[in-house]
Amino acid sequence: MGLPDRLLTFSSISTVFCLGIVLSPALGWCGDVGLQVAAEIRAESTLPNSGPKGHPLPLVGSWNTGTVANSYGPDYQIRMIEQGHHLLPWFQLDAPYGWKDVNNTFGYYRKAVQRCAELGLPISFISSQWEKLLSDDKKILGLSVALNPNVVKPNGAVAAVVSPFGPLGPWSDTGRRWTQSEAIKQLQYWYPNPPKVLFISNNEHPRLAGKDASADQRYLTKSGNQYTDDEAKRQAVGQGWIERYRALQNGMRDGLGNQTWKNNAFFVGYDAFGDPAFGRWGGWVEGSLYIPNRISPWPLAWDGGSVSYYVHDWNPSTDYTVWSPQIEAMNWVFMLEEAYRFNPSFWFELSVWDGAQPNSPTDKRAFYATHGQPYSPQRYAGMVKFGLWLLRPRSVREYRGSTETLNNTEDYFRGIVSAVDELYRNPVLTKFWRHGSLLPNTQLQHPYQQAIPPEYVAKQRWFLLDTSLDPKRPWTLEVEIPIFSIALVMGKDPHREWLVYLFSPLREYSGINVNIPQYRTLSLDSSPSGTYYLVNESLNTVKRL
Repeated sequence: MGLPDRLLTFSSISTVFCLGIVLSPALGWCGDVGLQVAAEIRAESTLPNSGPKGHPLPLVGSWNTGTVANSYGPDYQIRMIEQGHHLLPWFQLDAPYGWKDVNNTFGYYRKAVQRCAELGLPISFISSQWEKLLSDDKKILGLSVALNPNVVKPNGAVAAVVSPFGPLGPWSDTGRRWTQSEAIKQLQYWYPNPPKVLFISNNEHPRLAGKDASADQRYLTKSGNQYTDDEAKRQAVGQGWIERYRALQNGMRDGLGNQTWKNNAFFVGYDAFGDPAFGRWGGWVEGSLYIPNRISPWPLAWDGGSVSYYVHDWNPSTDYTVWSPQIEAMNWVFMLEEAYRFNPSFWFELSVWDGAQPNSPTDKRAFYATHGQPYSPQRYAGMVKFGLWLLRPRSVREYRGSTETLNNTEDYFRGIVSAVDELYRNPVLTKFWRHGSLLPNTQLQHPYQQAIPPEYVAKQRWFLLDTSLDPKRPWTLEVEIPIFSIALVMGKDPHREWLVYLFSPLREYSGINVNIPQYRTLSLDSSPSGTYYLVNESLNTVKRL
């Protein structure tokens, strides 16, 4: 298939923009807020995770790529950026099965990608599992034991499940297939110099679990009986995934024809990170790839991870109990420190979801309604803001199904967008995001305490501030927590400042006693949408923002 006629070289437009020359009215954005926001998006997306400027401010994305009408497609995203919102544009990237432009895919991309090129924006691509081609292709499934990337059972049968013990070549070849399509070639032509390109996989293809290593005959052949204990299995499987997912991503990078794309490509996997269920039950180790002094191999296997800060519809978690995203995500604080030690440039982002499943018996909003609880966009944003301040991710990506439209979801999405935008516009929030330190509550333990490995026992995992409404301990998973509050601190005694954030999912509260560790108890208010306070030690002031 030939590429469309090329009437304009967009690299020249990007160059003009970067030099600060005002674009023509036909291209828009002459002197308005869109230019400033585009510059902010570009700057924050390219900052290192740590440096003189501190933590980069976050950006917003979605898993819904706008492939149905009235949803989160490219045109919607560009309009939002033009209105001054801090989005990192995202696009659908379909599997390269004999790709043809039968659905006007070029039309889906063209206008928005060209506008991104005009403004020098980072871009991202959302895909299913890249490695699924290894299991979907009958020719690959039919390869010999030595050449097969899928699980080869001890009886010689092949399962459509990728294995960490097969050859690396098919992984590299499959990666190249993804980035050598006509679509990717055209996108590189339209936008030859993006500052960052995120390739994001939903990373849910069936793969061999650590505990099941012996299900592949090649592990048995390699290890012998002396390496069949659980820890050895997890270590072998984890190392195998590091090698194979890196081969897959290197193949994708090699398939790109543009050197700037190669240099600026990041490969991000959904839930490519440690398990938030750490300590919640004794069996968490069995389902993990933990080995001593490494909670997870994924920061070594991926350039980034998009972790699920979800109120799941399939389990009893809520936003107001001990079993909640807020409490589980506290486990990620020490895991994130470890990930940055293994991979300093690791792109950590939150995937967020309220559990809404329209017309489903598991719909979480319907669950709240049966308990007499309104579930507003403000309450959703309040929960998300807690996760943002706890972890300070590079981006926050909302999950919505591919067929969901703006009708019942946009207000919730905009709540997240507003939460991020205010970090750019409020200088106090900006300062604490960049340079504040998360304040641990060392007087109490995290309620998840089962099967904690000895090297992690002393890690700080509890950051909830004590309040006068806290239920009596010990806490079970079903215990309701009226107020979720955390703080960041700057400066040294006696000139410290604290940013305190409070979120009360079920109602507003006034005059609640909140204890700031190593300082004093304050009387503060809380709401479902969240409240911020600036506390200044030397001035002895408490100011609601």
